[in-house]
Amino acid sequence: MKKVAVRNLRLCTKDCICLYVCPSGATDTEDSVIDVNKCNGCGICAEACPSKAISLVPLSYPLQQAKKEAVLKTNRLISLSKAKAEKMAHDLADKCEDDGLYCLLKAIERSSRLMNEDIMRESGYMLPQSDNAKKLIQDIIDKKPEGFDLKKAQKLINQELNND
Repeated sequence: MKKVAVRNLRLCTKDCICLYVCPSGATDTEDSVIDVNKCNGCGICAEACPSKAISLVPLSYPLQQAKKEAVLKTNRLISLSKAKAEKMAHDLADKCEDDGLYCLLKAIERSSRLMNEDIMRESGYMLPQSDNAKKLIQDIIDKKPEGFDLKKAQKLINQELNND
């Protein structure tokens, strides 16, 4: 299974060691997104990254397992509560003057975000080819929210549909 390197921008500390060790030049980008067309999947950049912001992921994922609506509904409720917890911890940390409490609140914020990402991944919303992700993007397109790039969203759905 072919793998490529991806960078989690939230974790990236801009040490840029990846720029110097990547044999194919895939990490040398202006927008910090690793070029999957250049990446050979060697993993040298991931090993060298001090912040562990780079991971190797499969170029294509297996099909999503079917989820019952009751499971998806429960996951949505848990996801919303984790998002609220993340925001609450973030807001409290911004107002906090005690260093120890600030660090604790930032840890709670990050933990809530990571748990929420796991829940969303389990529900199939973070797999680009999943039916859930396609439905979610289509729902957003149908609602036409202000400031949302509808053309890019439609292009993503069309690209994913063409890959099926």
